[in-house]
Amino acid sequence: MSGVIRLYSLQQSPVRRAIEEDGVCYSKQAYVEKKYGESAPLFVHNYRWFVSRAAALLPPPEGASFPYWAFRDLYNIEGGPLQENCLTLEVPTDQAVFFDAADWTRIMQLRPLCGDPAEERRIRDELTARGITAQKAVLSSFYPDLRQTIVSTWDRLFRHHEEVLAGDFSGCEGGVQAGLWCIRRDWIIPGTVPKN
Repeated sequence: MSGVIRLYSLQQSPVRRAIEEDGVCYSKQAYVEKKYGESAPLFVHNYRWFVSRAAALLPPPEGASFPYWAFRDLYNIEGGPLQENCLTLEVPTDQAVFFDAADWTRIMQLRPLCGDPAEERRIRDELTARGITAQKAVLSSFYPDLRQTIVSTWDRLFRHHEEVLAGDFSGCEGGVQAGLWCIRRDWIIPGTVPKN
């Protein structure tokens, strides 16, 4: 049987309106592109990678294409707990994919997510020898071997998923982050606007 976890998610009024009107809201690539403008290709690239891997842990329901982000702790909310935009959710644990927020930040920065310092040093030395950054290796088509080396380290993102499901948050030093395929109206705790 699934447990429940309290999470916080920063959502703008169109998402909140859709949840209120339809009872559920699914994120789409078009929403990400609109939100991030000229930076959208980077976000879309990494979100697609996330979707391809997270679906193995929790298949997305029909209508879901990209995740919504939620956090166990308010300190992880981008820009702080903005009261009018922060939803307090009670989410069944079997409806979320869990990971360390700091690990996702490394992926968003197109950096390797290495298992040990020696592996990270080896990748860094290879990048230095070729005179490129990890970001250039991942986004360019000129370095397929290095891109594969770096991107393959990202599979470590979900190493804490089972621990969090079991209630152990200790491995997520950057804070517990969750990917949600949707946000449902019945997950929202009314009248629980977080305070600064």
